[in-house]
Amino acid sequence: MRTTLLRRAAVTTAALSLALTAAPAVAQAETAAVFTNAPVRVTVTVQGPDGLLFQKKIFTWGHDVTTATGGTHKCDGTNGSAHATKVPTPTAALDHAAKRNGFIWDGTWYASFDDFSVDTVKGVSGGGSAYWNIAVNGVPTPVGGCQFEIENDDQVSFTWTSF
Repeated sequence: MRTTLLRRAAVTTAALSLALTAAPAVAQAETAAVFTNAPVRVTVTVQGPDGLLFQKKIFTWGHDVTTATGGTHKCDGTNGSAHATKVPTPTAALDHAAKRNGFIWDGTWYASFDDFSVDTVKGVSGGGSAYWNIAVNGVPTPVGGCQFEIENDDQVSFTWTSF
């Protein structure tokens, strides 16, 4: 009986030690998840039909975006359930670039896509014959600009593209 009690005490002590050792790692993992929307530094390029309209490195993160046509909506990667937590996005980067560099962009909000369509940048509109294509590192985004996650050193491009 005494041997059984000693074994139980040893197993309990070992299990408790293991749990206490793992607790900081679990706490650290939970803390890391909080910072998924940390600012990233990216290069934003806007290429119009007649040449370069804007190019600059900026810091950005996912945030609410307001346009004259579309109103105010989230643009933080959680759009369309693309990501479980907030992340930096191309359209949020365009919005930060515009606010910090004194130019205007506008976009229509499409509730069915839970995203903006970029319509006008620096007075240049796609109209009925063109649209603003969004690409990251030279590859068009497969989802909207409020759903795609961008990372440090990404090249975020908005290019006027005719049909």
